[in-house]
Amino acid sequence: MHKFVFSFFLFLTLGLPSIAQKTLTLADFYQQHTFNQKSVNGLYSSANGLYCTVLENNKQIVKYNYKDGKKVETVFDLDKLENAPIKYFSAYSFSLDETKILLTTERENIYRHSYKANYYVWNSVTEELVELSAKGKQQEATFSPDGERIAFVRDNNLFIKTLRFGTENQVTTDGKKNEIINGVPDWVYEEEFSFSKAFAWSPDSKFLAYIRFDETEVKEYSMKKFQGKSPALSENETYPGEYVYKYPKAGEKNSVVSVFAYDIKSKTKVEVDLGEETDIYVPRIKWTADANDLAIFRLNRRQNEINILFANPFTGDSRLFYSEKNERYLSEDFLDDFIFLPNNDYFVVNSERDGYSHLYLYDRQGFEVRQLTQGEFDVTDFYGFDHKKKIFYYQAAKKSPMQREIYYTSLDGKKQGMLSQQEGTNKATFSSGFQYFINEFTNLETPKTFSLYDNSGKLVRVLEDNNELKQKVAEYDISPKTFFSFETSEGISLNGWMIKPLNFDESKQYPVVMTQYSGPNSQQVRDEWSVSWYNYLAQEGFLVVCVDPRGTGARGQDFRKITYMQLGKYESDDQVEAARYLTTLPYVDKNNISIWGWSYGGFMTLLSMEKGGDLFKAGIAVAPVSNFKFYDTVYTERFMRTPMENPDGYEDNAPLNHAEDITGHLLLVHGSADDNVHLQNSMEMSEALVQASVQFDMAIYTNRDHGIYGGNTRMHLYQRMTDFLKRNLK
Repeated sequence: MHKFVFSFFLFLTLGLPSIAQKTLTLADFYQQHTFNQKSVNGLYSSANGLYCTVLENNKQIVKYNYKDGKKVETVFDLDKLENAPIKYFSAYSFSLDETKILLTTERENIYRHSYKANYYVWNSVTEELVELSAKGKQQEATFSPDGERIAFVRDNNLFIKTLRFGTENQVTTDGKKNEIINGVPDWVYEEEFSFSKAFAWSPDSKFLAYIRFDETEVKEYSMKKFQGKSPALSENETYPGEYVYKYPKAGEKNSVVSVFAYDIKSKTKVEVDLGEETDIYVPRIKWTADANDLAIFRLNRRQNEINILFANPFTGDSRLFYSEKNERYLSEDFLDDFIFLPNNDYFVVNSERDGYSHLYLYDRQGFEVRQLTQGEFDVTDFYGFDHKKKIFYYQAAKKSPMQREIYYTSLDGKKQGMLSQQEGTNKATFSSGFQYFINEFTNLETPKTFSLYDNSGKLVRVLEDNNELKQKVAEYDISPKTFFSFETSEGISLNGWMIKPLNFDESKQYPVVMTQYSGPNSQQVRDEWSVSWYNYLAQEGFLVVCVDPRGTGARGQDFRKITYMQLGKYESDDQVEAARYLTTLPYVDKNNISIWGWSYGGFMTLLSMEKGGDLFKAGIAVAPVSNFKFYDTVYTERFMRTPMENPDGYEDNAPLNHAEDITGHLLLVHGSADDNVHLQNSMEMSEALVQASVQFDMAIYTNRDHGIYGGNTRMHLYQRMTDFLKRNLK
């Protein structure tokens, strides 16, 4: 974020320039990033909620006043330190009393969320900057609530640094690569349960609880690593290297997890009783507000029942406190929306029990008090509880599944209303204490706007309006995105958007590029601004269309969970229906329709082409799943159960088994080092196509992971896909 974010004033909107409009190029998106939106990321609320701090120039932490946006002080300035041991830092966090700051440097990414880094601690009282540990990079360094200690993970073991004495205590000693992990999750937990820290300080700083992962019995997956060029791995110049890690595929063994509570004073730990069943998940651990109990989320392997256990940190004894069940599967939202309120009298859960995602209030004994939100809409985020005003804040798709609003409701239910004022997509970030919130707003016509409001919904000021981007966009001739809906042959109404070619003439017929992702609870059809490759394709004469099929989000539980046990079936049926609908439009060239997608969208591309036959003249599948038996346990079994329990669900909807039905031109793309959707998927798919005598194009990107980026890679990929579409649809 730029340093003047709090003194950012609205610019006057200029008229459209009289000069000739610029033409979009692929370089605008994949080299120059012409249409990137500015953000206010990196802004952190102070403990009292009256101020916020911002990292500027990777060297200073500056405090601003929420109320007027004026600079209060520079909290930390690296340039003012003599002989500073570091030259920059990329992130920071405060101790609760804000006298100490933990600085992150030399970050090294591991997987989607995890990374290693060197950390330094600034003590504002003694004005000393010291290295957290000199024994190797650390993960997830975290202050204890009293600010006296920092816990971190290194080489699969958990450590505690006592800041007063500078001593480093090793909590675990059995950590070993591809065998035992303490305090951070294994690959599948990180990827599918969306967290990277598996330890938690008790609120009174007396205990450190952590999850231990024994992945000894989990099968390994290996990937070849070549020299490459960007970056070049010189050690692989003559003989390729190999990256080996534990990856549990559907139906295979998972890590065996256990939970421990470590007593800081006695330096002893106890194992928590999780019950006799070991084939379970523990996707979260949390402390109650009074620090008396450690809450352990014990999820069964089918992921349709979760039990919250309360454990005594002194003895490890546990008791069942709360259970939530679902006849199909439990939403991930339950994990982070289960919140103990600050006074410890209540807790909140997000449940789909009435057919939609809604918030429910419970007392400390586990009895339901009331349903906080209700109606035929989904709550899509829970922001928390203002203890002083007794108000809950949340985001919901109440007006439309394509939009999001910010709402509030009181503890007694007598006060409720909407805080957001503009129609589109609204997302809130509240300050500590909930006095203020920053609303990130966008819709089809408006790039992201970041505005500061007080908790009554009154605008304080605009922080970033992306006005420079608006002026830049005005220099180009860009075809707008518009919404539409249609009804399938089964009577299902589906939402979509389209971008018509520039200089659109309804009397002409245009080739179509269908884009989609289609994965469970995802959404591509949202009221959000963008200028992207799709606008470039429209400039080049393509009609670009996106439809969210059944299984996608914000339309209630039955709509999103209809795909249970049959991933791919209904989604691909709906994409084929969308293509058929498009053929009825007078301006569509029904002989030149294509479909493309990435990851789940690649899986959908293959399956739709197999079902649609001659309906699709071309398709692009990037990093596709070709059979879900190749994918991981947590994600796949959540929706499909195991291959042994549901063999037909896996095999009937696997593109791998229907390769002979593809009649259109196909481009198959994958990164050779994809740790998520393994290259195995595309290699097996290509063999199936060969044996079925189906001709196809293929591109493998050296050493690239699931994102397929780095160096010139993205530019090359999108140029190749563009050329493929132009060659086969015109």
